[in-house]
Amino acid sequence: MLGSVAGLLAGLLGVGGGLIIVPALALLFQHLGIGADKLMHLALGTSLATIIATSLSSITAHHHHGNIQWPLLRAMTPGLMTGVLCGSWLADQINGDTLRYGFSAFVLIVATQMLFDLQPQATRRLPGNLATGLIGSIIGLVSALVGIGGGTMTTPYLLWNNINIRQAIGTSAACGLPIAIFGSLGYFLAGLDASGLPAGSSGYIYWPAFFGVITTSILFAPLGARLTGILPVKVLKKLFALVLVVVAVRLLLG
Repeated sequence: MLGSVAGLLAGLLGVGGGLIIVPALALLFQHLGIGADKLMHLALGTSLATIIATSLSSITAHHHHGNIQWPLLRAMTPGLMTGVLCGSWLADQINGDTLRYGFSAFVLIVATQMLFDLQPQATRRLPGNLATGLIGSIIGLVSALVGIGGGTMTTPYLLWNNINIRQAIGTSAACGLPIAIFGSLGYFLAGLDASGLPAGSSGYIYWPAFFGVITTSILFAPLGARLTGILPVKVLKKLFALVLVVVAVRLLLG
């Protein structure tokens, strides 16, 4: 059920599945009796692993329509890889409550952006490869700490740098793949020596949840995309933003 909802909303509203998957998994893991000290780590690592499958599907579609700037992706990838590996290592050094507060704050920022439709003005051009890689490392670092594919940061950054909306979304979706791959690797390695993890885990990746989510999310994402021409997307996006506010407050309250 979680995968179908995450896939549907991702296709319909263009939001990353991690914003839904992380808090839902945290709630499910709590009911499984997983300790609060490792609960968020397991939710973040598993969320990043699921994004591998969904980003592959998204990349195929965007490449077919010519919406991915591959040279830009190559320039950002070393920074994304470095940032997300550092972020997964850093997350392992942080206690679960701090990760929960950080995720909640990030969700509130995203919800505010969606509620008020805040978009950066295209006021500049892309910097050189070194600066682009540095920006990629920051996006990767934050993505690892909140368990997302980075689209909520990458897309506004590309729009700010005069990339048209379709290519900004397509390139951002492609950036989610290295974030997901190396983020999953980082959480896998970081959790190898962790105690108290449930059976079926490899590091901070819980495989039963991974397969449950991707099985339905990859089916429902295309359906969500088709519904964009039928349903009032702008209204739904604002309603979803309000749901995110509730989720963030719920997490903040424990």
